[in-house]
Amino acid sequence: MSGAEGGELADVLAPRPVVGRETVFSGAVWDVASERVDLGGDEPVQRDKVVHPGAVGILALDDADRVLLVRQYRHPVRHELWEVPAGLLDEAGEAPQDAAARELAEEADLVAGRYDVLAEWYSSPGGSDEALRVYLARDLRPVPEGERFAREHEEADMVTRWVALDEARDAVLAGRLHNPTLVVAVLAAVAAREQGWATLRPADAPWPAFADRRD
Repeated sequence: MSGAEGGELADVLAPRPVVGRETVFSGAVWDVASERVDLGGDEPVQRDKVVHPGAVGILALDDADRVLLVRQYRHPVRHELWEVPAGLLDEAGEAPQDAAARELAEEADLVAGRYDVLAEWYSSPGGSDEALRVYLARDLRPVPEGERFAREHEEADMVTRWVALDEARDAVLAGRLHNPTLVVAVLAAVAAREQGWATLRPADAPWPAFADRRD
């Protein structure tokens, strides 16, 4: 058995030298960088990537085993998608758990008494450094009416819906729901529930995939 096949099953941070870099597009949320990377061959190769601030998602689960979904228009795919509340890590110095709490309040008018980490992933590692973490939020209560966030743009007309976790799972597996954060969150929650939630990690657990995703 080779070294790559033994030991703990885990991704490994192994950056290759970047010998040149140019920002070819600067956007409101993310940039596109073109890099020349030394992969050990005769010449460096060009690799373009989306430089992304990262994001968090929140699977809010109530005492009746229902999850809170929001429906939002996503222009690139021309669909209104059912999603879990989520948002960018674009506020300097904000901890991921604090960002999750902010997004849950802003998008769903909810406060959670407990957060646990469900799953983490890269959204599209072949072309983006976006790292995502999804939390399980429980012990829910509403944000007081006078303190609720005034939503705008795509979020202004968002519809919310409470759905049984098993119903959401079935819709994912039937191909009726497509948002990747929802898909990961729902399937991870079902798997964690089957193990008595023993797989959950603390809300402040280390997140090296987010911290190490850039050079």
